[in-house]
Parts: sequence; C-alpha cells; structure tokens
Amino acid sequence: MCPNCRAFITTDDRVCPYCEARVGQRAVDQRSPGDILGGLIPHARFTTILILLINTGLYLVDSLNPNSGLREWGMSIPAPMMQGQWWRLITAGFLHGGILHILMNSWVLFDLGAEVEQLYGTSRLIVFYFVTTVTGFWTSSHLGHGYSVGSSAGIFGLIGAMLASGVFDKSSLGATVKALYMRWVVYGLVMSFLPGVDFFAHIGGLAGGFVAGWLASTPRPRMAWKEPVIKVLAGVSVAITVLAFGMLYLAISRTSQ
Repeated sequence: MCPNCRAFITTDDRVCPYCEARVGQRAVDQRSPGDILGGLIPHARFTTILILLINTGLYLVDSLNPNSGLREWGMSIPAPMMQGQWWRLITAGFLHGGILHILMNSWVLFDLGAEVEQLYGTSRLIVFYFVTTVTGFWTSSHLGHGYSVGSSAGIFGLIGAMLASGVFDKSSLGATVKALYMRWVVYGLVMSFLPGVDFFAHIGGLAGGFVAGWLASTPRPRMAWKEPVIKVLAGVSVAITVLAFGMLYLAISRTSQ
C-alpha cells in the first residue's frame, strides 16, 4: 500500500504509479527482530515495550517504596490545586494505582500500541501517546475529580487515532478498522463507568486521539511536508516528557529535604 495515497501497488514499485510519491522499503522488510536484544523486542512493538518498561519500573519503585513521593507529586490533581505543576498532566500517564491497574493497561497497550505503530509509524505513535495523555488528564483535572493516574488516557487516545483512520479512510480496510475500533470505544466507555475509573480522562484521551489522528493522516493523500514535521513533534514530545520527570524529581527532592 502506498504510504502517501494508500493505493495498492506492487512490492517492486519504487514510485507510486497513482500519486508519483517515492516509496521506500516495506515495513516488514525494514523490521528485523534480530537487531534488538537478539530478537527479544520485536521492532513492531519496540516503542510500545519501552513505554511498558517505563511504566513497570515506576510502578515497582512506587510499590517497593510507598514514601517515594512518585504518586503524590506525579498524579493528576484538580486544576485549582495545580499551581503551575504542569508536569502532572504527563507523569500521571506513566504511574498506576495497583497491580491489577497496571496489568490491565499493559495488556491492552501491548497489542494496541503495535497496531498504531504499524499503521501510523513510530513518530505518530509517540505524538499520539503524549498529546492524548495531556488532553486526558487536562480534562480530568478540569471536569472530573482530578486525582488520577494511569496509562488509560493515552490508551484511549490511541483508540481514537485508530478510529479516525477508519472514519476518514473510505476503503474497505478503513471500514474494517472503523467497525473494530467502534467496538473498542463502546467497551471502553462502558468500563469507564465502573467505580474508581476516571471517565473524564478516557473521554479527553479519546477526543484528543481522534483529532490527532485526523490531523496526522487526513482523508486527503498524505503530504510530504508532514513527515519531517511529525518527526520533530515526536522529538519535542520525548523532550517534554523527560523535562516533566525532571520537574517531578525536583519536586520530590524539595519536599524530602
């Protein structure tokens, strides 16, 4: 499939005969599982597994040392209490409240992240996860009870991005993707009404993901200028995330002195 206009082409084509876009190697040819830790981490899930490892590491630190301050200073809180603590909108997406919480989220993210990365690419996956974590916890802090952690805001964001792809892709593949992820949305929203689940973080993540998916890959053929812009945005997303955890560390350090 041409990455620009999504027309079906042969594996020998290096220039799409429909939109004349230059075509690189197929994704399956670019991924060689032996390149990363002897194949322990497949390329199709590399970014997803990195996120899962970060989540797991932070959960272990918080569980083994309940006084670490990670959840206290990293969770999302009501907007009036933020007082400039913007990093909470990011760090909250990497923290979890219990073993069942992180296991459920990790199970969903493991498969969903690979699907998003295969369809949209690594850079878009990073941008989607970052943006929708922020939109999810911003919505939670302004409209919900505010005290919240978990990767489900980003997970709903990825669902929203996949749904956008299905809605705006008028091919039979798009229809299949739309039907599949509409079911994901229904199941996810039903689960969001369970006690202790942050409904507003889910809604904020889903809406942010749908808009981000539409902007990243519209029904019009992808324009070449988008690709370097998306890569820059992915780099900015990673940098801001690192800065957010730096701010979290400083906040914890100040209170422990």
